[in-house]
Amino acid sequence: MSDRLPLGKQLLYQALALFIAFAVLFPIAWVVSLSLDPRDISRPTELNLIPPGASLTAYTQVIKQPTNNPVSFAELAFNSFRLAFGVAFASIFVGVLAAYSFSRFEFKGRRALMVSVITVLMLPSVATVAPLFVLLNRINIDIGAIEFNMRNSLWGVGLALTSTQLPFAIWNLKGYLDTIPKDLEEAARIDGADPNQLFVYVTLPLAIPALAVTGFLAFLTGFTEFIMSWQFLSNPKDFTLAMSLWNMTGQFSGDTPWSKFSAMALMVALPVAVVYLVLQRYIVSGLTIGSVK
Repeated sequence: MSDRLPLGKQLLYQALALFIAFAVLFPIAWVVSLSLDPRDISRPTELNLIPPGASLTAYTQVIKQPTNNPVSFAELAFNSFRLAFGVAFASIFVGVLAAYSFSRFEFKGRRALMVSVITVLMLPSVATVAPLFVLLNRINIDIGAIEFNMRNSLWGVGLALTSTQLPFAIWNLKGYLDTIPKDLEEAARIDGADPNQLFVYVTLPLAIPALAVTGFLAFLTGFTEFIMSWQFLSNPKDFTLAMSLWNMTGQFSGDTPWSKFSAMALMVALPVAVVYLVLQRYIVSGLTIGSVK
């Protein structure tokens, strides 16, 4: 018996796939076209894949100085990457330790702590902006020549974002660690491995897909986060790419430099796409196992 689909169904599925591809790629093509348009039109009302007089002027302007603030694209990107990688590292480091404890050990208050993690996970992150603002605003760091307020710094924003990412990281990683057979650790224990070796050399290598998913989502949150950064930061030198992208919008559509805005949007989206492509094979396998399944 042949497994081939009838010709009519094949044509229908291919037409559906082409329609989905068109729906996904059309907005991207429009943004690329706008970024190459040197006319700086007040409203994006038409689509020319290659606009008249296409140039890379908008990209050079964005790289030099995206907004009126005296900050270059490189400085903004450095802030965004610091924030994104910091949140990703902290979420994975703390999250996997907590998840391993919940998954492998029985201790007093374990169930209550897990319920509290789920409860916090159900809250939208924006609900924590006010208490985190008040709490971090009371913390002033003064170490010799280093002096700053925790709220008005990338350290404070990173700490706030990590606190919102940890519940998901713990829950997601615990669900994955529960799928790893304990027999593997028992076998390693018989061979003389101590608890630290069990965790580092047996469990962690098997949990790489879940770590990749958790790390990527935390990186995405840190790189694209806007609300907390906008509420906490006031020094343009600490601004991120997402904040500067918002700064480029005018009060009305005619006030927005659409060519520069489109170029900036593409350059902001590129690092996330690159990170996803690098971690793709781990992310695909990690999303099908554990609590995300």
